[in-house]
Amino acid sequence: MQKIKVEIKEGAFSLDELVSELLRGGSDAGAVVTFLGIVRRDDGVMKMEVEAYDEVAKAELKRICEEAVERFGVSHVHVVHRKGSLDVGENIVAVVAAAKHRKNAFKACEFVIDELKRRAPIWKKEVLGGGEERWVVPNGEGWRGK
Repeated sequence: MQKIKVEIKEGAFSLDELVSELLRGGSDAGAVVTFLGIVRRDDGVMKMEVEAYDEVAKAELKRICEEAVERFGVSHVHVVHRKGSLDVGENIVAVVAAAKHRKNAFKACEFVIDELKRRAPIWKKEVLGGGEERWVVPNGEGWRGK
């Protein structure tokens, strides 16, 4: 079983399947922590368009996951990020971190999602009810459209 798995895809994914896949691999984890990001209806958002520079994004996500394994001693980190047109309520991104102890898994999960937002070449455009569009930009506390 791979310690690190990174995917960028257009289709839907299941958080339950990601966790099950990790556990089927014979993990010695005592804790699995997940983060699931979804498209929220915020300030009139009706859908989101997600673009990625796939090869570069995958390489950067792999580096981020390697850093998490090294820094927090987690046994596994899986990241899945969608691209394409997503409706409100659909999954955008998932991070799954497994470790012998919960604190390490929590820290790794938070580190990965924060660094993903800061470093990965993945862009989001919100589509509003009136057809207006706006790019989502990083502001140091996550992504917010302005």
